[in-house]
This record gives sequence, C-alpha cells and structure tokens, in this order.
Amino acid sequence: MAYVYRSRDFKRWTRVRKPLHSAATGMWECPDFYPVAVDGWQYGLDTSVPSSKHVLKNSLEVGRYDYYTVGAYDGNRERYVPDDPASDEHHLRYDYGNFYASKTFYDPAKRRRILWGWANESDTDADDVAKGWAGIQAIPRKVWLDPRGRQLRQWLVELVKTLRGRNPVGLKDRLVKQQEHVEIGLRTAHADVEVSFEVPSLEGVEALDPALANDAQKLCSVRGADVEGGVGPFGLWVLASSKLEERTAIFFRVFKAAHNINSTKLVVLMCSDPTMSSLSQNLYKPTFAGFVDTDITKGKISLRSLIDGSVVESFGAGGRTCILSRVYPTLARGDEARLHVFNNGKADIKVSQLTAWAMKPAFMNGA
Repeated sequence: MAYVYRSRDFKRWTRVRKPLHSAATGMWECPDFYPVAVDGWQYGLDTSVPSSKHVLKNSLEVGRYDYYTVGAYDGNRERYVPDDPASDEHHLRYDYGNFYASKTFYDPAKRRRILWGWANESDTDADDVAKGWAGIQAIPRKVWLDPRGRQLRQWLVELVKTLRGRNPVGLKDRLVKQQEHVEIGLRTAHADVEVSFEVPSLEGVEALDPALANDAQKLCSVRGADVEGGVGPFGLWVLASSKLEERTAIFFRVFKAAHNINSTKLVVLMCSDPTMSSLSQNLYKPTFAGFVDTDITKGKISLRSLIDGSVVESFGAGGRTCILSRVYPTLARGDEARLHVFNNGKADIKVSQLTAWAMKPAFMNGA
C-alpha cells in the first residue's frame, strides 16, 4: 500500500489516516505518485491541476520491476483509483528489462517530467570486483501520457543528441528479405540508432499461443531472434562481432491474437534477446520483452536503441514499450562492435529510414 504525507513547512510531516491506494501484489518500495497532462500534451505537471490524470508507481521486490497504473486522484478524500481495476495486477511497466527503483522529478525550466532508474549488473561478482563498481543509473527519460490515456510514453532527454557525432550513417528504402541481414557502416560500442520499418504484407502472421498471450518474456524466450516467424523477428543486431559470434538482438514479431482463432487483431511483441551477446561464461543473459500497444495494420513501426558499452536502451513505437538490457561482449568492443539490420521472418521487411550516430563521450564533473 502507499500513503500520502502532508506538511506545511517541509520539516514536520503527518501521514494521512487512510492509504492512498492498496493492492495485494507484494511488497512495494520506492513508490512515486505524480500528475500527467491529458490529450497527448507532452509537457509535465508539477502539481495536480483540473482535468489531469495521475500515475502511481511501485517497485516490486519480487521480480524487481517497476509497475505503474494510470488513474484518478480525489484530493478531498486523498484516494487514488486506477482507471482499469485490473491494472494493479502488474500489466504496465516503465521498462520491461533491467530497470528498477526509479524516481521522477519535475523540471520547471523545460516543463517536463524526468524519469531516472537503476540498472543492475548481469555479470559475475568477480567481474564487479575487478572493475571496481556495479550498477548504473540509466539515461534520464522524459515521460508523458499517451494520447489514448492508457499508458505512459518515454523518450531519452533531448540533451543526449548533443553527444551525437557529426557524420551519421544510414539506410533508406532498403528491402530486407527473408533470412537476410545488412551491416550498417558504423563500428563503435557507443551509438544512437533510429530506424523506421515498413511491413509490406501482414499475410502469413503466425498465431499466438494462448498459453503465452499474457507472458511476453516467456514468449520471447521460446520465440527468440533466431526462430523464424511469419512476420518477424526483424530489427537490429547491436554490439555484433565480425563473424556474428556475439550479437544482441532487439526485434519485433507480429502475431495473430490468441483469444479468437478467426480474429483479425494483431499483437506486436518487442524483445531484447542477449543469448548470443557474449562468449563469456557464467553471465546472466535473460531475454526481456513487452507487448507494444500500436496499430501494426498501418504497416509501420519505429525503434530507437542507445548503445553504450554494456548498456542497450531500446524504445519501440515512439516510446510505448521500453527495454534496457545489460550485455558484456568480449569481441564486439570499441571499434570492433558492428551494427546490422536483420530479418528472420518469412515476410520481407522494408527499412524506410535508418540513421545511426557514433556517440561522443560525456563530460563528467568538468572533465
């Protein structure tokens, strides 16, 4: 459960008698509660205003994910009610990967709400001791309510673009056929990649197994990047070695909805598959995945991936689904790291636009 505390001087605090909200979902930690603007406006709100919605987030110790709900806040009763009563059961996450114990704050200078989260390590304790540190803060993200009002969207703060190199590489209107991969002429372990895909045909979409219809992560683990599908998997291989012994896949796969065998509704899975990411032994290499709330019948979907050594942050469909993964390649490091577009589905995929920038180092503490 979550409680609200009141103060008139920011020194002495009094807890409100009843919980703001409660649900029998396990131990909550690092709670966060804040207003969001409606109607698709991307600016942030500092305090509640009329016609705003609210977000209640909690970090669940079991599984170590950050879950949230969108709903209404009654300031007179100090009660919060999710729009979807079932949403307490862990349906929405900030990030479907390695992202935990996050906190937002309001930036009054740019009228935006910023999200900052923690990414733990996936290597061994001995590796952490050898390098002298463990755990990072993810790149700050701007967060706002999607115009449909059902979920949040996230995007890297604009300041990240100032680290982009001057000479991007790219592809335009490139058809990627079945079982084809195309190397992009960029060799670096630090890159920002934006790509727009077109799906010329949605015929032959595979049926979604009803047993996996609510478990994106398990679906990704059994239908990974190298498992051929009808439409997909297609996406990026990042931090890839010269012979592809090492590669991390971020991809989409399209399914026919499971609830009705005759249904025309399509489901989009976004997945980060690090099973081939490193030749190093004894690493924790889980697949991460989430379903994407987007209309793929229009035949278009976008992906952005920020690659920073051992960190891959990916944003699907304009930030509707986000996945952060930690990977530890042994060969694909520095200027030996390569970037590919791949398609392991039966249907051809078109890269309408891809732009990739090598990233400059950030200045830290004036150095």
